[in-house]
Amino acid sequence: MIRILPLLVLLMACVPQAEPAVSLTSADPTLLRVPVTQGDGSVVQIVTRLCLPEGGARRPLVLINHGSPAQAAQRPTMSPTGCGHEAVRFFTARGHAVGVPLRRGYGASGGGWAEAFGSCNKADFHRAGLETARDMRAAIAALTARPDVPRGPVLVVGQSAGGWGAMALASLNALEVGGFVNMAGGRGGWRDNTPNFNCSPENLVTAAGRYGATARQPMLWVYTANDSFFAPALAARMHEAFTASGGLARLIALGAQGRDGHSLFFAPAGSQIWGPLVAEAFP
Repeated sequence: MIRILPLLVLLMACVPQAEPAVSLTSADPTLLRVPVTQGDGSVVQIVTRLCLPEGGARRPLVLINHGSPAQAAQRPTMSPTGCGHEAVRFFTARGHAVGVPLRRGYGASGGGWAEAFGSCNKADFHRAGLETARDMRAAIAALTARPDVPRGPVLVVGQSAGGWGAMALASLNALEVGGFVNMAGGRGGWRDNTPNFNCSPENLVTAAGRYGATARQPMLWVYTANDSFFAPALAARMHEAFTASGGLARLIALGAQGRDGHSLFFAPAGSQIWGPLVAEAFP
């Protein structure tokens, strides 16, 4: 399973106002509930973990965003990545507060699965990504309103579906965000449970171009040679479409990483590979 990765005007109109996140359980004070205003105006709560360095954060928020498992039955079993995970510790060691939202339809978060893209042959990846971005932006609003999260430009990091959501959020040019890291981002991989077989790859490339047309904040894209969801050729096509339409993104194409490079971000010792790239792009 991949770990913890409406229309433009409608999404922008429905971004929730900054509200302090509320403690979810005294048994785990790192878990919070964050309100998300949906397209129909209803409000649901998503579970979000907040990880702080020992002694408190001295640098702004990093928001880490999970992917979506190939099997729908795995979505209810998901939980936010823990504060002790290597990917989180990379950022807390640098002094950042780290937020890890669990989006609608995953695990204990409320609401239905909002990221569905419809028929595999006619996938609407653009709309699906904007729904992912809705949850990300709600988490940013709630977490940055807290007194224990330092003010400053947020760094948004996303893996797989979370990386795709980062592209979508970049297209909104949210002033609270200073940069984005897309780790193996995309949607529709493993069609029919088959590696390197994708739903509507042309639609994925087209949607990337639509995001790039309005995205003007810096992005770092990291893909690997042995990604079973988004092979190098498809990643390059998405990047070309995104940048050709005006998006600002640097693509780093790594060699093969482990058994499946798609999982590099959350893989053991993965930060030894991607960490220096992120630190260089966003010191």
